[in-house]
Amino acid sequence: MIKKTILLLFTYFLITSNVFSAGSSGDGGESKVKKLSSYDSAVIKIKKAKKYEKKGKAKKAKKSYNEALKYLYKANKEKPFDPDTLNYLGFANRKVDNIKDAEIYYLMGLEIDPKHNGINEYLGELYVYTNRHNLAVERLEVLKGCNCEEYDQLKAVIAGEASKY
Repeated sequence: MIKKTILLLFTYFLITSNVFSAGSSGDGGESKVKKLSSYDSAVIKIKKAKKYEKKGKAKKAKKSYNEALKYLYKANKEKPFDPDTLNYLGFANRKVDNIKDAEIYYLMGLEIDPKHNGINEYLGELYVYTNRHNLAVERLEVLKGCNCEEYDQLKAVIAGEASKY
């Protein structure tokens, strides 16, 4: 009986010590799980919001865009003047009807990278939305020859064949 109890205790400690050590890196028990950057977290929220939009769930989409903005403001503090972050700051602000802020972020991004495909497309869409067709066409001209989907999408928005917002 005592041998059986000792064997059971030994087995228990052997099993639980492996369970408790699982996931540790061996250098003090720190996890090897990589934390997402603020930018990556924002991108996830934006993708989620786009899915909500496709399903017609505008309130949920707007909530996700607002959550994305929190991450994007943080990402912009961590790595200022990144055109991709500025692009998404413009995009998410536009999606929550902060049109002036959206335009400011897009223009800041273009100051850094005038040929940025995403910024040129989204800024062109904003111009269509705000009835500044001539400025939208200018953005399309910048994209001309890029052989990219942004050109096709903006062209369709300008022509009224796709959603302008």
